[in-house]
Amino acid sequence: MEYKKEIIKRINNLSGSRSPYEVFCDWIKCCALSIQNSCFLFWHDAVWKAREEQYMETIKYYGENSGVFAEMTGLLCMALEAEMEDVLGEIYMEAGLGNKNTGQFFTPFHVSKMSARLLLPDKNDNGKIRLNEPSCGAGGMVIAAALLLKERGVNYQRMLDVVAQDLDWKAVYMCYVQLSYLGIKAVVVQGDTLSEPYTPGKTRPECVFYTPKWMGGLL
Repeated sequence: MEYKKEIIKRINNLSGSRSPYEVFCDWIKCCALSIQNSCFLFWHDAVWKAREEQYMETIKYYGENSGVFAEMTGLLCMALEAEMEDVLGEIYMEAGLGNKNTGQFFTPFHVSKMSARLLLPDKNDNGKIRLNEPSCGAGGMVIAAALLLKERGVNYQRMLDVVAQDLDWKAVYMCYVQLSYLGIKAVVVQGDTLSEPYTPGKTRPECVFYTPKWMGGLL
């Protein structure tokens, strides 16, 4: 099955009064919010409640068709399992969502892989690899680094420690979802990296998403 094409087909089928771009954004937002809130089983603070409200406000538009979001998420998981790459970034571009009106384009994954080969050290002496991605987009550079480590026989789920930040919420959601499903230990932050760099304990909590791996679990 061509998972990406199946996701794009569902996005187009859901579009009507909402554009495919809006459907895509709503889907990844709901996916990110549900992953993060599911990590807090017993601790429901103000941020958790606000995210629940965001989820319900977004999903209610789709009514009985909201189950399609779950189908798309399942297809995303299978796509990432079949081939470790920037699936969401490619869907965004292949679906024609990246254009002069939205002003956002994602780095082709082969370029991300080349960058990872140039930047990652050949050896890590069994120490942690800390990666800071100041303009993360959908997380393509981080995924490429994890893939390279995997090809070298390194368990990236144990050795890679990531801080990823982006000004755009859509990119934050995309990056967070993909890194979560790939089991990458990461903090994904919304904000201007130059004027608002991530600072543990100081960055506004509503702008910070922790992958399940960071919180000690895996999806």
